[in-house]
Amino acid sequence: MPVELISLILVSVLLSSGSQVLLKLGMSASEIQLALAQAQGPLRIATSVMSSPLVLAGLTCFGLSALVWLFVLSKIPLSTAYPFVALGIAITAASGRILLGEPISAVKALGILLIVSGVMVIGAS
Repeated sequence: MPVELISLILVSVLLSSGSQVLLKLGMSASEIQLALAQAQGPLRIATSVMSSPLVLAGLTCFGLSALVWLFVLSKIPLSTAYPFVALGIAITAASGRILLGEPISAVKALGILLIVSGVMVIGAS
């Protein structure tokens, strides 16, 4: 597989993982948590969510990821491209650990290692 396509796949995966971190940060903001805790109604909650810069940035990254992914799918078979999406699990878990202080248990680390190993096997084939 050409390096350019692998690079595009990784850009899509990184954007997708980044979007998850941004969405988590945005949804953890005190204004949104307050609106959710007070059950202020769907319109008030939606307004709080959609006025969050972090949520909007996360949705933007997610949309950009989808656009890059569509280009990738136009160039290579789905069965070759899709396993790379699993790398997002490893990237997102590592980001959660580094940026959010979320724990990674030994079992979770083993699962991530297995996923990455599987992607490497598919990528090499």
